[in-house]
Amino acid sequence: MSKSETQHETWLIDMDGVLIRDETALNGAKEFIAQLREQERQFLVLTNNSIYTRRDLAAHLSKAGLTVPEKRIWTSAVATAQFVSNQMPEASAYVIGEAGLKTALHDVGYTLTDTDPDFVVLGESRTYSFQNITEAVRLVDRGARFIVTNPDATAPSSDGPLPATGSVAALITEATGNKPYFVGKPNPIMIRGALNRLGAHSESTAMIGDRMDTDVVAGIEAGLNTYLVLTGSTNRDEIPEYAYRPTEVIESIADLTDSA
Repeated sequence: MSKSETQHETWLIDMDGVLIRDETALNGAKEFIAQLREQERQFLVLTNNSIYTRRDLAAHLSKAGLTVPEKRIWTSAVATAQFVSNQMPEASAYVIGEAGLKTALHDVGYTLTDTDPDFVVLGESRTYSFQNITEAVRLVDRGARFIVTNPDATAPSSDGPLPATGSVAALITEATGNKPYFVGKPNPIMIRGALNRLGAHSESTAMIGDRMDTDVVAGIEAGLNTYLVLTGSTNRDEIPEYAYRPTEVIESIADLTDSA
């Protein structure tokens, strides 16, 4: 690492497009994670994906050759559960989502119910149903607070983009007139939650991501140094389209290893 990079005591690292792509570790990912562990640096792997539990994601990363304990993973599901728990401890929620979100809410003492819930919480799913969306619309209409794990309109797949949380949230908003509160990136609250979990300070923390509109802007708004890698969603020629800039643009996370 360069002299300027050694000041970073803590690293927040986006997962897809930075560490892995299609279940394969990207260039430099293994070495960078190994380096952080060897130097006993604080770090968290971040993802807006709320489908999987942290244990699932740790196993997923392990299959790609990356040793990341589940305590080192921070998802939009966990951030959302922490947020609603801080707002209203041990309350209730109607959840549209998968195990990652339901487990996170259960872990903070929430009751999952469709009977007069305090919140409607929408997360990512591969099995959105008209019935569940209709129930969410009716509950929001009756006064349930509307929370969404992340604003991503689509999710990638081998066959092309899939509708994701942002698209379904827009449908519910159109039907109810109620806009949700999005917890995940680019909301800096997800970054600040990660910093609080580590007991870290923004001045000595860096964010590595592959998206200008989520990773980089969230890092900037949270006061972090930001590194944009070109191994994911953003191409170099797209960067000038944004009104903000990362601290540095790098080809891959390999550029941040001692061996690079």
